[in-house]
Amino acid sequence: MPIILADVFGSPNIGVYCFADETIAIVPPGLTQRKMNQFAETLGVHVCSTTIGGSTLVGALVTGNSNAVLVPHTIRDYELSRIQEFSKVVVVDSKWTALGNVVLVNDTGALIHPATSEEIVKALTDELNLQPVSGTLGSLPFVGALGIATNKGAMLSPSTSQQERAVASNALHVEVDLSSTNGGVAFVKSGILANSKGAVVGPLSRGAELMQVSRTLGL
Repeated sequence: MPIILADVFGSPNIGVYCFADETIAIVPPGLTQRKMNQFAETLGVHVCSTTIGGSTLVGALVTGNSNAVLVPHTIRDYELSRIQEFSKVVVVDSKWTALGNVVLVNDTGALIHPATSEEIVKALTDELNLQPVSGTLGSLPFVGALGIATNKGAMLSPSTSQQERAVASNALHVEVDLSSTNGGVAFVKSGILANSKGAVVGPLSRGAELMQVSRTLGL
């Protein structure tokens, strides 16, 4: 269960550009075949290269788990078709398009922005078979950007309170712990791409952060 360091387009913010669950990783066009092969081997997934609504910020726009990938209504037909080659895809017709920033999800639960739209909640319930719980991390509502969750554990912003930590653990049904990525960045997901089989971590991450990834996510 490996952990590797990698950037995307020279940026350490790999979680902003990429998405991964247990079966698929979605990455923006332009990554080398060698890097996509590394992602596939590390995470044990099929790699799909596409934009979302013409944007390369895939990780901010997409969420999902082993049941389906949720994408915003801005997705284009050819992008939808590419992802459908590897996974079930559900288009969420909500004015909220940055799904990856407002939902923290694994196969057993979901923590969501307290004001999340009804359309997103319905997709989580009906398509991902989850019962989402509202919460914050470090008093901020953008829980999808402030944490990373797999089926083995969840790593949350260092600013997360004890009460928030308990809510997140109960919502996701896994143990949680706190850490930054990329050398102190509290928006944890920006620096990591992970599932239960491996993790790709931003290259600015320190040794202590890598140890926390390994311990918290069971890698």
